[in-house]
Parts: sequence; C-alpha cells; structure tokens
Amino acid sequence: MFMKKTPLYNEHLALKAKMVGFHGWDMPLQYTGIIEEHLHTRNMVSVFDICHMGEFLIKGPNAAEDINHLFTSAVDSLKIGQCRYGFLLNEKGRILDDLITYRLDQNEFMLVVNAETKVNDAAWIKGHLSKGTFLEDISDRTAKIDLQGPHSQEVLSSLIDLPLDGLKYFGFKSGKMRGIKSIISRTGYTGELGFELYFDIGSAVNIWETILNIKIVKPAGLGSRDTLRLEMGYPLYGQDINLEYTPVESGHMHLISMDKDFIGKPAIEKQVSKGAHQNLVGFILEGRQAVRPGYDIFCDNKKIGIVTSGSFCPSLKCAIGLGYVKPGFKNTGTELNFVSGRRQLSGQVAGLPFYKKGTVRRES
Repeated sequence: MFMKKTPLYNEHLALKAKMVGFHGWDMPLQYTGIIEEHLHTRNMVSVFDICHMGEFLIKGPNAAEDINHLFTSAVDSLKIGQCRYGFLLNEKGRILDDLITYRLDQNEFMLVVNAETKVNDAAWIKGHLSKGTFLEDISDRTAKIDLQGPHSQEVLSSLIDLPLDGLKYFGFKSGKMRGIKSIISRTGYTGELGFELYFDIGSAVNIWETILNIKIVKPAGLGSRDTLRLEMGYPLYGQDINLEYTPVESGHMHLISMDKDFIGKPAIEKQVSKGAHQNLVGFILEGRQAVRPGYDIFCDNKKIGIVTSGSFCPSLKCAIGLGYVKPGFKNTGTELNFVSGRRQLSGQVAGLPFYKKGTVRRES
C-alpha cells in the first residue's frame, strides 16, 4: 500500500524512529520509547511532526456566516488572532470531524482538520458555502510542527521575532522564526503548555533541525502523543468520536453554541430533550494492564458498553481508558469489568481529566 510521507520522513529515519502507518501516512511511532517521550513532554519539552494534518483557507465576504453555519462553536464572535475548537456535524448530529478554526482576518479563516477526514471535509464544506465564499486546500504546501511541554515557551522565544508573553490559550500570532514566516498558535493536544507552528513546507527540515539543536528538546512520536492526550481525556477522531456518535453522547455540549443555527442542530436538540442512550466516560483499571478498543464493558454481569481507547498511563502509573456506556452507569466510582474473549480486567469510572497537573492553561 502506498504511504504518504511528511517532509520530515528522512529526519525520522536518521533519528532511528520506529515508523508506522497512520491514516495513509508513514509516521514516527516512537524514537527512544513511548514512556520516555511521554514523561519528557510532561516535564521538559518535545517536538512533534504533525505535517499530516490538513489545512484549509476559507475566504469571502460571507465566510464568517458560512463557517458559523457549518461549525458547532461560535465563529462570528472570534477576534482576529483567536482560534476555536469544535465539530462539523451532519444533519443527524453525528460527528464528521473535530477541528480548529483560526480567524486570520475579517473575512479569512484557516481550518485545521484531521488527515483521515480531510478529503470528505473539503467536499462537505464546499457543498455548504454560499456564492462568493471559497475554500483553498493548502495542506500540501503547509508544514505543522508542535512544540509541547512546560519549557516550550522559553525554547520558542529564543527562535522567533515576536514576544509570546500574553499569548492566551487558543490565541495565535504571525511572525518569523529564524527568518521564516510562521503562524504560532497556542492550543495543544498534550495537556501541557505548547505551541503549534505553521509555515511553508519547504522550511520544515530547517525548522525541525533548529528546534532539535536546543538541548532540552527531544522528538516525540504518535505513541506518546496518544498517551498524553488520553491522560487529559481528549478524544481521538476515528476512535472516541466519529460518525457513530454525537457531541451529546461524547460529553462535548460545551463545544456547541445552541443560540445559533448550524447543521445538525435539530438532531442535537432532539437528543438533548430525550437524553442520550450512551455516554463517553473515563475509567481507571486495577493495575498496569491496559484494555484496547473493542473490549466489551460489563457491570453486574450485564454488557453496558464498549471501550474506544485504552493505554498504560505513564504519569499516574496505571492503566486508563475511554468508552461508551449506558446512561445509568456513568457515575464516578461505578465498578466495571472489561472483557475480550477469555481476558477480563476490572476497573471503575473516573472523572476527567485523569491527569490534573498539566500546564496547558498556564499564564504565558
């Protein structure tokens, strides 16, 4: 099977990364080890290759109104220099994708979408834009590198030509990094203070090497990115959220602005009124042995749901996971059993996030 490669592919090979297929991309799973990379991100700073993600520009006099209709979160209230996380839904209220919208100018936005859904997202969005609003897919010419960890600001500040003091969570600035025009945003997917760098794809190797020349920075792969996001209870598209689920079921109603119209709103209103028939919950297991997606969840010998994510948690030194259960079993402390074939593990529902010491919202 043909696998796409990011512009940093040869850099990963030189670092002896273990490469894996990820939604059609050949990506680094780990370099020195998932646990080591995870803990380095929590305590210091790591750099991630996220060039597989998709980026769209949407422009036009009605761009704000069009995106506001497509997107569950309020976009028209965004100021230039702010970004917002939310969902694209279909008419049934099911999740087409989770994405971040950046307001670049009054009538210009950048959407950052998942690699898995990029093609379908583009078609869906184009089909719902008004005349005079245009989508440009800039993914193939845009590189994305994430710098994550409590020391990320001091590292990045030494490389860019603008101050990061005062850059708030879900804000962004435009500037130059060693002479290379970049967008620097502060969102993150690890639970730690972090920054996302967007720039021309031809500069990817230069910026990657520049960052790694700083001694406290180490590369991190998809493995630690997954355990880091799971400790925070962040959903992964394709596993924890997808076309099978709605934001009501996944517990993300805070990402829906119900005081505006958007695609899927009637379905969401109906489900809110009737109540969801399943809910996404976090759980902690007894011991280090982890469950995997697809395990059945039982309570009092009755099947009540299914696991969507699971892993050992390096920060808490136990196994954790996410899964959907019937509404009567979502309370913290509910005893659960996880079954796959003859294998059975025990645990209980836990509040999110699992890891509560993250620096992601720290004042910059």
